[in-house]
Amino acid sequence: MQFDQLLKDIKAKKFSPVYLLHGPESFYIDQLEQAIEAHALQEHERAFNQTIIYGKEAEHLQIIDAARRFPMMAERQLLLLREAQDMRSLQQLVGYVEKPAPTTVLVISHKHKKLNGNSKLAKAIKSKGVIFEAKPLYDNQVPDWIRNHLKGKGYPIEPAATQLLAEYLGTSLSKITNELDKLLINLPKGATINAQTVEEQVGISKDYNVFELQKALGKRDKVKVFRIVQYFTANPKAGPLPMVLGSLYNYFSKIFQLLELKAQRSSESEILKALGLRSNFFLREYNEATRNYNRAQTIAVFELLHEYDLKSKGVGAVTAVREDGALLQELCWRVMGS
Repeated sequence: MQFDQLLKDIKAKKFSPVYLLHGPESFYIDQLEQAIEAHALQEHERAFNQTIIYGKEAEHLQIIDAARRFPMMAERQLLLLREAQDMRSLQQLVGYVEKPAPTTVLVISHKHKKLNGNSKLAKAIKSKGVIFEAKPLYDNQVPDWIRNHLKGKGYPIEPAATQLLAEYLGTSLSKITNELDKLLINLPKGATINAQTVEEQVGISKDYNVFELQKALGKRDKVKVFRIVQYFTANPKAGPLPMVLGSLYNYFSKIFQLLELKAQRSSESEILKALGLRSNFFLREYNEATRNYNRAQTIAVFELLHEYDLKSKGVGAVTAVREDGALLQELCWRVMGS
């Protein structure tokens, strides 16, 4: 079931006897668990009808005994099994799940990894209850997620600011929401968020970041590239090499894809869809880069990124492992010389 539909059902008090919330993205699991906790019982019912058990300390008979109890002066009882991935006898709950108590809502929160879908327990839950898999976002999905999250809170955001946050925060939704919440604390309701706002509130430099390094490399702007690399060398947390390499790979992948699409004479709408862009705001930047990098040069950049990824890990090194700043500087000069 999709997250939005499941959340809607929970808020409408359409409960299933068993929920399996599993997968690597804990943000969604936490959100759904909190929603069930908020709507399954009224405040005065929780003292006698809500039980929380942690998987590391639990045995299946304990869970079954708790689930079979009748609610006290309430329509239902709520049983939350948290950190279920640490429960050794989890699979032995299958007997209960096949015949769940109609007055109990059992929530199994299995974080950080999936439960085997072919297991007897997973098949029983699919038959009798609800399974939600919390999948992580892909890199190209993060900007839209940030935009929609802020829109839901009443804050528009400019594309450059969205990209800046996406590059800096990665794909962990817990981290993203935490930083966005902090960003909004000092902003008036409805204020438009731009790159200056991000720099002031989050501490990400609007001039010295991975996003600006990409653009400078795309333009072959040696002066700006040098300044950004120097900033990263002096402030390693602002541009850790693994993050920079990943971002540059994504950037040049779009350049390569755009070159192929142009060769096929694709329309602008087709190009925007293929590159995962909502408007031509960023397309202009990629178009400029294709004037500075042809297909062969872009392939050479991919080879350089692979080479320096290995160097950063000490693979094949004949001398001592070099500092990340020195590796990044050398990489950028070679990229612009490709």
